[in-house]
This record gives sequence, C-alpha cells and structure tokens, in this order.
Amino acid sequence: MDVERGLSRNTLAAYRRDLRRWQEFLRAAAVTAPDQVSESMVAEFLTQLREGDQAHPALSASSAARTLVAVRGLHKFLAREGELTHDPARSVAPPSQGTRLPKALPIGEVERLLEAASVGDTPASLRDRALLEVLYGTGARISEAVNLDLDDLDLEGGALRLFGKGSKERLVPLGSFAREALQAYLVRSRPGLAGKGKGTPAVFLNQRGSRLSRQSAWAVLRACAERASVPGHVSPHTLRHSFATHLLEGGADVRVVQELLGHASVTTTQIYTMVTVQQLREVYAQSHPRAR
Repeated sequence: MDVERGLSRNTLAAYRRDLRRWQEFLRAAAVTAPDQVSESMVAEFLTQLREGDQAHPALSASSAARTLVAVRGLHKFLAREGELTHDPARSVAPPSQGTRLPKALPIGEVERLLEAASVGDTPASLRDRALLEVLYGTGARISEAVNLDLDDLDLEGGALRLFGKGSKERLVPLGSFAREALQAYLVRSRPGLAGKGKGTPAVFLNQRGSRLSRQSAWAVLRACAERASVPGHVSPHTLRHSFATHLLEGGADVRVVQELLGHASVTTTQIYTMVTVQQLREVYAQSHPRAR
C-alpha cells in the first residue's frame, strides 16, 4: 500500500501512528477480525479522537481528519484485496475544521518589526531588512522570497518575479521601501557575502555566500519580532496575511489581492475579507451607542 500511494516518509510515519491508535481502539472493543468493524465503530473512534481520553490528548479537527484518512485507506485496501465485503469507513465524514481567520499584525507592529531588522547597519542587518521588506511589501511566501534570483529583480521598473506553487510565475509590484532596502543590500552587503561563496545567483545569501534557507529566514524573522517586542507567534505567513489584510483595508479589490498573492481561486483570498468584516464588527461594538 505504501508503494502504491507514493507517500512521503513523514506522511507514512504519521499514518502508522494513526493506525496503531485505531488498532488499540479495536482491541479495546474486542474486535479480532476486519469484517467485525462497523461504520458506527469508525464514527465512535472519530469522536474519541476529538474528545481525547486518559492515554491521548484531544486531536484538532485537521489531525482527526488525517487519522480518518489512514483508517479509510486501510479498509479500502482490505476491501480491494477481498478481505472485506464492504468498507465500513467509507461513509464516515471527517470533522468540520471551521474557518480559521489568518492573523494580521497592526501596521504599527509591522513598522516596529521592520525597524528591528536594521539594528547595527551590518551586512546581515541590511539583508534582513531587505528580506522582511520584500515579504511584507509583496506578500511573497517565504519559499518564494528565498528562491529569488538576481534576474528576478527589476528595481528600476519597481517589480519582481515570483515563482509560486507549481512553479506558477507572477510579477508583483515593488514599493519604494522594499526597493530602497533591496538596493542598499545589493550594493553594500551582498557583494561581501557573495565573495565567500561560489557565485550563486540567489538574491538573499547567508554568511557562507550560499542561498539563505527557509529555516534561516524564519530565524531572522523570529529574532526581529523578539527585538521589536511584537507579541504572539510571528511567522513569515503572518507578514503575508498582514500584506493582504492591509491592502483590503486600504480599499483594494479582492481580485487584485488574489493576483498579488498568487491564489488560483478568489475563494482562497476571500478569507481576508472576513478579517476586515470582523474588525468592522469590533469597531461597531466599541463605538455605536446601541451596539451593546
């Protein structure tokens, strides 16, 4: 089954853990053969996953859904191999994951974060400021930013080329702050870093002159967030969320934001409109005399 599905090593390890827990559940229910499993047992197992027990903490909707996928895959395989006459897990629906609104930083916190990257005026700080300005100024994913090559930049024209999911290419405008930060980094910092490496075309380089990794970019952001005393968990995606939310708050059309983010469907982008509506509700509740 592993070979047929071509799953990654990490996914297979997770599925094995999920199936071991399913096996524990069946053993406790005195089930000794696959054909003794019923649809109600699968549904009960799913409920137990969400509620947790003495031996296991409650799982989130997404983790419980993944476990259900593993159980379904097992019973589908057994049915196909003739071990079962029916698939008891086929009709059990995964738990609803609800709508998780993305976190966006207030503009003031973004500005503090960007300023924190410039501490010291060193080659690393010039790079860090340019990286964070690009992330917030374009809404780029962290992988898109670290994969930027010099040929992807058009500083004179104020644009850069990003390669998103599935290597889908898009051109995005580059604001004056990001352009100035990139120019300072490329002139005053990158040449020294590049001299330590082997001539990579990457825009963002580490101290060895090689392409900056996603992990290192994460570390840059975490360090800047700590210096800026920005509360909560701040990730590269937080800057992407902030980019989209601030655009919509400024009056941008959702389809324009969709193009800038590189979303295949406007439905994906519309979650950001829910954020702005939520903020409107909060302002209304605090400000209108008849809101309370």
